[in-house]
Amino acid sequence: METLDVEKLFTGASGKYSFARWGRPIVPVVFGVDEATLSVVKGAIEAVVVLAEHKMAETDPELGANLMLFFFSEWDELLDVPRLGEMVPDLVPLVARLKAADASQYRGFRFDDNNAIQACFSFVCMSGDMADIPADTQALGQALGAMLTWADGAFKGQSPLVTLPETRDATLHAEIASLIRAAYDPVMPVATDDPVHALRLAARMAVYSQES
Repeated sequence: METLDVEKLFTGASGKYSFARWGRPIVPVVFGVDEATLSVVKGAIEAVVVLAEHKMAETDPELGANLMLFFFSEWDELLDVPRLGEMVPDLVPLVARLKAADASQYRGFRFDDNNAIQACFSFVCMSGDMADIPADTQALGQALGAMLTWADGAFKGQSPLVTLPETRDATLHAEIASLIRAAYDPVMPVATDDPVHALRLAARMAVYSQES
């Protein structure tokens, strides 16, 4: 993966580079799934966190849980979630926009004073094609999406996941795995809007790729 490829992953439609990673331990909570799927989702989150050499915790001192994943069949179900409107600004118009766009998922972040990720809200509408995606693939995709502030359409045309031919299990593409490890390297900033950061990421990715 070249520097330009890395830069595109964090460059939005406006042309602005924007990168942030978690600045605190991740405390996930998952709504709308059965016990079997819950273990799959939490296992995927833990696997990506371990890969990044980041941390998880039992509770967040400010928010209780800071990574909230909601799985549902209709967008309007979000409007019935108690207190969700207090945590997600303008929830009602947001749901209306997502319905109008026939969106399948949405991810919103909150940031701390250092611009690091403080909280993440992931909404997944399990209808249409989304309902046909295997649970492990869905879980790993959501875990990956929550780890960094990827640009909209970052993986358009090329999935960051691959399927192992031996087991048919989903796993991260090797270059994406190296990128996550590089992004969470202690010498790298928790947040930046400087495109030079992509060059530093690419250089550290090369190191991690050689170690793999």
